[in-house]
This record gives sequence, C-alpha cells and structure tokens, in this order.
Amino acid sequence: MRILLLTQFYPPIVGGEERHVRNLGAELARRGHAVTVATLWYPGAVEDERDGAVRVLRLRGTLQRAAGLFSESERRHAPPFPDPELVAKLAGVARAFRPDIVHAHNWMVHAWLPLKPFFRAPLVQTLHDYSLVCAKKNLMTPEGPCAGPSLGRCLSCASDHYGRAVGVTTALANRVSSKVARGLVDRYLAVSRAVAEANGLCDAAEVVPNFIPDDIGAPAPSSAARDLLPDGPYLLFVGDLNRQKGVPVLLDAYRRLRGAPPLVLIGRPFPEVAAPLPDGVLAFHRWPHADVLAAWRGCLFGLAPSVWPEPCATVVMEGLAHGKPMVVTATGGMPDMVQDGENGLLVPPNDPAALAAAMGRLIDAPALGARLSAGALARIPAFRAARVIDRIEAVYAGLLGGAAAAASNAFAAPRATAASETRA
Repeated sequence: MRILLLTQFYPPIVGGEERHVRNLGAELARRGHAVTVATLWYPGAVEDERDGAVRVLRLRGTLQRAAGLFSESERRHAPPFPDPELVAKLAGVARAFRPDIVHAHNWMVHAWLPLKPFFRAPLVQTLHDYSLVCAKKNLMTPEGPCAGPSLGRCLSCASDHYGRAVGVTTALANRVSSKVARGLVDRYLAVSRAVAEANGLCDAAEVVPNFIPDDIGAPAPSSAARDLLPDGPYLLFVGDLNRQKGVPVLLDAYRRLRGAPPLVLIGRPFPEVAAPLPDGVLAFHRWPHADVLAAWRGCLFGLAPSVWPEPCATVVMEGLAHGKPMVVTATGGMPDMVQDGENGLLVPPNDPAALAAAMGRLIDAPALGARLSAGALARIPAFRAARVIDRIEAVYAGLLGGAAAAASNAFAAPRATAASETRA
C-alpha cells in the first residue's frame, strides 16, 4: 500500500504525538508499505528529506507564514479549517504519490477534506485529543475540567486562551469543520475510550492506543545523561513541565515526603515550573530520547500526575515497558493503561496529599513495588508496535477491500495513461 500520513508536527519537533507518527511510519515502511509524511514547514526545516525509508515533506501554508500568530516559531499549528495554500500543496503531493490510504493526525485533516472527493483513497483519522469538540483540544478551562462543550462556553474559553479575535475564529471554525469531517472521515481511531466518548463518537470510533517500539530498551544513553542522573534510586517524571501535566501538584506532593529519593524531571520548561525547585528535585530539559529511556531504566517508579484528561500518555507505556510501577491520575485514558494495585497506583487529579501518600507507599514497601513491576511487564505487550500496527493495517485493509484497492487513486488520469505518458 501507499500510505500518506498527515501530521502538523514531526521530529525533530518532539512530543508523544510526533513520536507516534514517526514510529508508525517507520514500522509501516518496514512491513513493505510506501510511506510519505506531509507535515508543516518551520524556519530552518528541510522541505523534502528521507527519514529512513519514509519520505518527509514539509509544506508551507498561508498561516505558517504569519509568525506573529504563534508563540513558538517551530510549532506553527494547523488551523481548524482548510488553509488554501496548504490544500494546493497537499493536492500536488497526492497527485505525485497517489496514496491508497490517507491517515491524518490532528487538524492537518482539514487540509485534506476539500481534496477527498477527488481522490478515492479512504481517509482515516486518529484522534489523539478532544479536538472534534474543543478548540483548545484539552477540555480544560482556566477553572478546571470543562463541564461540556457549548457555543457560549467554547467562545469564551477559546477567547481567554487565544485572544478574542483568534479565539472566536478558532472556536467557530472548529465547530463547523468538525461537522464536515464527521461526514468525510471513513474511519476514526481513538487512542483511548475517554477520547472516543468525549468526542461524541462512542461506538463510531475504534479504540486503538498509542504504541511503543518493540525494541524500546535498545538505544544507548549519552555519557552526559549517565553523569547527571543520581547514583541511587530516584523517582521520575517525563513530560512538559507545566500545570496541565500536574507538575506543580507533584512538587507540592514531594515536599510532603520525608527522606524520599531524589525526584528527576525531564521535559520542556514552562514558566509555571520555575526555580527554585524543592530540595532533592533535579530538572533536565530537551534530552534525546535515548537518554530519557536510560532514565526510565534507572528509576524506582514513574509519575504522571496530569490534571487534564490525558488521552493516552506514551511516557506511561515507556515506564511500564521498563517494568516500572506508575503512579498516575485516574483521568482520561490513564485507566486504560494502569490498573490500580496491578501495575501501578491511581490517584485523584489535583490532589497532592493523595499523590504523596501513593508515592510514600511505593517508597516504603519494596514488595509492593516488585509486585507492581511484574504487573507492568505483563501489561505492556498490548501496547507494543507489533500488536497495535497489526490492528491499524487491518483497518486499512478493511477500508480498501479488493475492488476499492484496484480502483483507488483515479485522480486526473488513470495510472496506465500516466505510465504511458511517462514512457512516451
């Protein structure tokens, strides 16, 4: 199959979603598929390159040229509506590549929707967040979890987040575009039950989680990482160092412990988590993934105290894959991965006392940690690439079918005619 992956960001821009798309493309290519990734350009980026067997094309849209709209130069987000320049460039990519399947991630899907009637390639979209119903994608308001989407509430919340002009435009555009998408997307995949339900899809989406590579423990760490990590046991958090990920709650919980091992934080810095940090806390920023994996191998247990409904945190899978018990909040997709008392501990979100108590239990009870570690290793096969990508390939095959596969990609000219013209 020829598979076109659409994603707004791609490594070297790194996050859980970006790593997921990269790993998906690499594994599909390893299985013999031709894979092209279409993603957004950013200043200094190579516009056409190979990432192993995967071709990566970085496209400039009209909004990507307006640097002032974005807080980070590298992260110039796709809008929740078709960007005309991006649509035109994506049409050129599709004419040349002629995909059998288009698999979109995030709001890049809107650049494809105007093209869908002209291509016979089925459209799959993986929902990594709550973007079908939330202009901010996270179902969070400044006061806490959203009570549920409504026009008035969404306009106010988006305006607070993006500014009035951009917020109102984003909320209204997302509301309209999401209705269009529901009619054009052939199959939705949701990374957790929480994502399917909150986006209003319920049984209309197949729950297919994120995944980790089968050989996740293989990369060797740098000597710098080995030198910076504590020599003895330590606790580990990996992710953005911000309020949404629950880092202020985690620091509050850590202050309540006495004689606890060091706490290591690895992730992008944010203003809400600033120095000075509590005694015993070490913070590292923008580490290579191999060094992050080395940190997992050496820790006592992992922490994911998100206060938002985290859809499907890949870092939790990484911790489980290394046999580490995980202390996580019972929100979003976390309960899909961590079962309380079996491979980790669940705590309420935004509750430092409960988080401190769970951390203390694991620190003080090595036997409990050993039992949860065994449970972590037993749970992780469900999240390895071999099993998850089998399911994704089955979705592709089911959408194509024999007749659809033979007739796919009749855009502008049949393949035989195009081939004849090439020979002529």
